[in-house]
Amino acid sequence: MFNALIVEDEKPILDLMKYVIGQDPHYTIVGAFTNPLEALAEFPEHSVDVAFLDIEMPKMNGLELAQKINECSAQTKIVFTTAYKDYALDAFNLFAFHYILKPVTPMAIDRVTKKLVEQLGHIKTGGQPQNKATIQCFGGFEVRNQEGNMVRWRTKKAEELFAYFLCHPGRHVSKWNLIDLLWGEMDEERATHNLYTTVYRLKKILKEQKIGVDIHKTSEGYVLEPRDQSYDVWAYLQHNFPQTREPFDVEQAEYLYSQYKGPLLDQRDYFWKTPMEEMFAKQYTMLVQQLIEHDLFQREWQKAEQRVDSYLSMYPLQEEMNQILLEMYARNKQSGKVAKHYEKFAHAYRNEVGVEPPEGMRKWVAAYLKENS
Repeated sequence: MFNALIVEDEKPILDLMKYVIGQDPHYTIVGAFTNPLEALAEFPEHSVDVAFLDIEMPKMNGLELAQKINECSAQTKIVFTTAYKDYALDAFNLFAFHYILKPVTPMAIDRVTKKLVEQLGHIKTGGQPQNKATIQCFGGFEVRNQEGNMVRWRTKKAEELFAYFLCHPGRHVSKWNLIDLLWGEMDEERATHNLYTTVYRLKKILKEQKIGVDIHKTSEGYVLEPRDQSYDVWAYLQHNFPQTREPFDVEQAEYLYSQYKGPLLDQRDYFWKTPMEEMFAKQYTMLVQQLIEHDLFQREWQKAEQRVDSYLSMYPLQEEMNQILLEMYARNKQSGKVAKHYEKFAHAYRNEVGVEPPEGMRKWVAAYLKENS
């Protein structure tokens, strides 16, 4: 069973949620609060697997509460409940696992349960909840143990070696490739000794911290197996990204979308990551475009616009996405926003690229503004 926490400032809605979630045999409600500050104070007393948080609350809103919970327990899954679709993007940016539009229904809770089972791999039954370690490779590199504490590496080489293994899960990695990658300037004997020592220490840390991945020795190298540990890069590598815009699973796309926090191993200068970083960025771009098309088909204009804004906060000069945003502004007859955004993009493009923006975009903006002046 999953231990659930509910925070909702309106008592009638809280009672309804307690009933709906309590009827589901997969959950044990360990706390239900109308006051977010009381919920936060009581949180350390419980082992919470999933927290259902209302977004609009006095004293401390759900987004702020989610940040506090994440600091206390990174493994707790956050599910936002809201009456407003506009909050969805902000929710996912704050590591939300899922969001539910009110009123909360058994069907919505069932979708949350299926996602929990998909990630954790099983339904927990009785006893103490088995919390998971967390691994984040997109937007930086962060590994936390089951208690939510950051895992520290003894050396930078150990950190880079683990990052390399995580980016190549289930694949045999030659020891000679690793030596050349990390200790290429050393003689063979010393480099081999450093590799063996680093792998030994790395395996020791992973075991002590219960990270949930195994590194096995092979005849001429190593292989990392995500035994019971899912993480962002693993999820992307497991997903079959189509080469064309064919029908897709919206919930799966939303999950992958929520996992991407920025470029692969951002702020790490690992030269080997470049081709993978580009591949994942392209896959993320495809996901965003598919989800935007879905939003527009559902006439959820603001949600689509927020997705583009979020994307451009990471990749501000991506031409196609900037063009999409301009066309969305035009569709909603917001000529002022078209002019303002193009001016901002053109200024950044000239400074970074050193040339004028793409000719097609320039002509499109000029024609639109002339027609709507």
